[in-house]
Order: sequence, then C-alpha cells, then structure tokens
Amino acid sequence: MRTLAFDGRMGASGDMILGSLLAAGADRSALAPVEEALDVRYDVGTAEKNGIAATNVRVLADGEADDGDADGHDHAHDEEHHHHARGDDEGHRHGDSHDHGHAHDGDHSHGDDHHHHSHGDGHHDGETPAEGHGPHRSYAEVVELVESMDLPADVESDAKAVFRILGEAEAAVHGTDLESTHFHEVGADDAIADVVGACLLLSDLGVERVVTTPVAAGGGETTMSHGTYPVPAPAVVEIAERADWALKGGPVEAELLTPTGAAILAHVAAGVDSLPPLTVDSSGYGAGGWEFPDHPNVLRALVGDGSGRLTRDEITVLETNLDDATPELLGSLQESLTEAGARDVTVLPATMKKSRPGHLVKVVARPEDAQRVAHRLAVETGTLGIREHGAGHRWIAAREFETATLEIDGEAYEVAVKVASDATGDPYDYSPEYDDAAAVARETDLPVREIMRRAESAVRDE
Repeated sequence: MRTLAFDGRMGASGDMILGSLLAAGADRSALAPVEEALDVRYDVGTAEKNGIAATNVRVLADGEADDGDADGHDHAHDEEHHHHARGDDEGHRHGDSHDHGHAHDGDHSHGDDHHHHSHGDGHHDGETPAEGHGPHRSYAEVVELVESMDLPADVESDAKAVFRILGEAEAAVHGTDLESTHFHEVGADDAIADVVGACLLLSDLGVERVVTTPVAAGGGETTMSHGTYPVPAPAVVEIAERADWALKGGPVEAELLTPTGAAILAHVAAGVDSLPPLTVDSSGYGAGGWEFPDHPNVLRALVGDGSGRLTRDEITVLETNLDDATPELLGSLQESLTEAGARDVTVLPATMKKSRPGHLVKVVARPEDAQRVAHRLAVETGTLGIREHGAGHRWIAAREFETATLEIDGEAYEVAVKVASDATGDPYDYSPEYDDAAAVARETDLPVREIMRRAESAVRDE
C-alpha cells in the first residue's frame, strides 16, 4: 500500500503540510485551481532549519511582490506583531484558532499556520506576507466557496471535511452551533488556500494511506483576542479529540500545532506510535516559522510502500484477581477502562484460594496510559493490587470500516464491516458489525448470520 507518513515531533501547520507534500514529490501545478479561484498565489522557496533544507510556502495576494529573502525564508515571520493585535469587532467565534489564516493583516491572534508566537525560546524572521487576505466568512460561505472551485470530487469532499472539523471545534469551544459559526482567519483566502491546497497535493501524490506519529503541540502560552491561554489552544484540543492520532506536549515552549494543521491531519491521517515499515520512495521537509537552537522547526513527510508486515504497537499489560465482582461490574469494565485508555480488556474465570470462584482481569494499554488505566481499574473494582508485566509490544493489523449495502426485497440496508489488512493494504479478515446485522435481521426476518454473510461478501467482492 502506498503510504504517506508524517513525523509530527515538531507540530504541524497548513504551510508546513504544503511544504512537506511538495518536498515529498507532489506537483506544484496541482495548486493551480486555487490560484485561479482566489486572488492569491503560492510562493514556494527554501529555508534552512538547523542545517536541514526545507520547502517554504507562502500564500500571497495576487500581484503582491515577494519581498522575502532570496532563499525563500520562512513566511511565518514576526508572529508577535500579528499575534496580539486582534481586535475582532464582532467577538467572532474563532477566538481560539485564530492561528488560521496566517499573518492576517496584523489583526489576528495566532498566525494560523504560522503557529509561531512570541513565547518560548524561538524567534521568527522574515517579512510579513499578505495573510488574512480577502473576506472573513461564515462556515456556510466557506463551504459554498469550496464547492464553486470546480475541484475533483475527492478533493472537494476532503476540503469540506476539514472545514467541518474546524467549524465543529469552534462551535464546541464557544458553545454555538455549526451554522452560526463564523470563520475569521480560517475564512480568509490564504487560509482556504492552505486547506484546499493540502487536499490537492495529497490527491496528486496518489497515496492510499496517510499516518502520523504523535503530534507535538508545544508548550507555554498563546495570546488571543479573548485572553491568554495555555498551549495547545482550546480549538486544537477540540480537534485532537476528533482525531485518531495522539497529541503530546513539548518539546519546546512555543505553539507548534495550529488548528488548521490539526484539522487537516485529523481528517486525513491515522495515528501510529512510530513510523511504520516503509520502502521509502521520496521524502521531504516543510518549513515552519520558528527558530530554535536544537530543534529544527520542520514537518517531515515520507512516501513509500509498506512491507506487508503488521505494525508494531508498544504496550504494557495490567492484571488483577477479583473474587467478589458482580457480573454487572465485570460487564462495565470494557467501557470504563476503554474510556481511561485501555486498548483491550479481557475477563477470565479463575479459581481463587480455598477454591473460591473468581476472575482474572487482563488489560492491554499503552505504557503512557498505564497509570491512568490502573487507577480506573482500582476505583471500579476495589482491588488492592494491580500487576504490570512491563512494556512490551504487539503486532497489529491496520483496521478500517467499510459499508456494505444490501438490497433485500427492494429495500437498501447498510452494515458496517471491519476490514483488517497488513502494511501493504492486503485484506485478510472481514468482520461485519453484529449490532448493524442484528438490526437488519429484525427488519427483514432473516437470520443474523445470513445478514453477516451477505455483508462480508459484499465488501470482499468490491
């Protein structure tokens, strides 16, 4: 399976994603639809980050001269300026993720994908591009604009999905609904160019799977129109809740992950603990706007084919013996421990001392989640001791859900089917969801096993 892997150890922004995709082999000409539809152009250059040559992307107002350094220095520029002077005249709902639309005429509170702030041990350099260019729009207006750009169907769908993630995050932070959410930086032309441009470049690369290692948020504080907040900003936290990948702090005191970057990754990328086995065909670095003494502010992208092996997943195993647990308590452990971070929960019958019947509870968790899961296990069961078998690993398959549509007596029914595959994308197991199959069986008076058989066949034969 042709795979794109992002290395998220220094965060991500819209610009960094654009740069890394171009550096990894995407065609610059794929961005033409955005330049034709909006009054912007992409300025692509290079920047050196702690000895690493990275691709730097700036979105400029059409006709604006590129007054940057000859080598295409970081457009993240002096974030302190455009980062603090927001002054939204309508108390817009975008307060937390203003880091969306780049420099924004000096009136926004982040610098979108220019997740560069005035805190921490880094600094920015370069000129301020024409960011925040164009009108600020409502969520509905952004969707309408994307639909008017005559994009390929898959690109349009991806772009709208990213903006929906951004809109839902903003609505959740501010307690509003999606349709009444107004984008400011994210609704500006340059921010739309980031999102749509990233979707176009991903499509051009022709990858079948996108993954990312844990994404660094940074640390310290960030200042927005509504006040000063700890990093990550509230909108980034909301987006991370919707994402499959892990969010982590550090490694520096600065804002490394912007809402736009987070939203793009939340839609396109599955989370992995470490880079998967790849036969690397191409790779590259996208430049961010920070300068740190020991940490290159770059996003690395690698493109290649999987090896056909399963993925290695670092785990630890927790277990405890219970001799007085009720069936109801045991049945609730699956849900409660999973909420605490458990990857798998197994309850086995056991014979305790004096031949009393009991149970052995075994829990698989990531090492970093072990303490939290152990505490939940103790609180839920009242156990006095929990054993840990130490950090090991397991080999796991890639898992995704496909929808089987069954036509029965002229009616269409849908059943979700979990498909397990190796790193090359070769499926080796199909598991229809029992609850979906049972619901269809009740409506059609067919046996559940017959519905499951038909759903598996439908997906297997596609």
